[in-house]
Amino acid sequence: MNLFAKDLIAVADSPLQHWLTTLPAQLETWQKEQQHGELPKWLRCVAQLPELAPQHVSLADTVTVTSDDISEGQQNRIRGLMMQLTPWRKGPFNVHGVHIDTEWRSDFKWQRVAPHLSNNGDLSGRQVLDIGCGSGYHLWRMLESGAEQVWGVDPGQLFMAQFMAIRHFMPQELAERAHWFPLGVEDLPELRAFDTVFSMGVLYHRRSPIDFLTQLRAQLKPGGELVLETLVVEGDEHTVLVPGETYAKMRNVWFIPSTAALLHWMERCGFKNARVVDESVTSLEEQRATEWMQGQSLADFLDPNDATRTIEGFPAPRRAVIIANR
Repeated sequence: MNLFAKDLIAVADSPLQHWLTTLPAQLETWQKEQQHGELPKWLRCVAQLPELAPQHVSLADTVTVTSDDISEGQQNRIRGLMMQLTPWRKGPFNVHGVHIDTEWRSDFKWQRVAPHLSNNGDLSGRQVLDIGCGSGYHLWRMLESGAEQVWGVDPGQLFMAQFMAIRHFMPQELAERAHWFPLGVEDLPELRAFDTVFSMGVLYHRRSPIDFLTQLRAQLKPGGELVLETLVVEGDEHTVLVPGETYAKMRNVWFIPSTAALLHWMERCGFKNARVVDESVTSLEEQRATEWMQGQSLADFLDPNDATRTIEGFPAPRRAVIIANR
């Protein structure tokens, strides 16, 4: 079974045809050698979702697909299958009356990002890449903003199953414009083909942030726009936090720069017109445990006696949005 046959056809019919020199072989290797042990179970859940005609679709803060004709039994079936795809981290979604209250209120982030995109947030006609896209919540918001095609890459295979579950219910005209590949940014050639590249919540997970920024730039066409959202600390252009074993109980956090340092890095990497458009401390309303993500969340990662510090004593999570051009 080729999970990506329709997506590869979409690549061939897009300005990204040159991606086909590497992409099919990478996906074939992934299907043979790199699948997560739980993936067959997750894909069975997706395959068992009922076929329902979407009568009401909204790609607003809660991405919603509903039908007037759904039965209670169908709704319970959807809920049970979606629950088997937990934890749900990025959302929220409403699928035929099943409200998936994800760990992150990703709509909060989109509200901070969208007003600062070029053309007053209008992505019409654009080929858009989201690197580290998770379950694909923001891909649907990008379509709401008019993107011609949205392309998500993320190595997380549970995220892939979650994306496929949501796409299953979408009307065909939307489903055919949203694509997801189980790849990391290091798997991408220098495509230089996207009008807009998003990278939200990835930079601090990379061992080499300069290499990562260079890889992001390599995906943009000349004049294209980068939207970078990441953890930052307060300080001057020489301030970079290098945590110990964990930061907010995350083990894979390597470098957290100040915004001034990050802008300096981006200038060195060749970006133009880089500017900070938003900076804010992450709130307990934005990231929290829910029925759909029952593990520890932000409240458990902060010092119980001082919410301005992490449990390790570092500054609490502060996130910035930077816009730049190639």
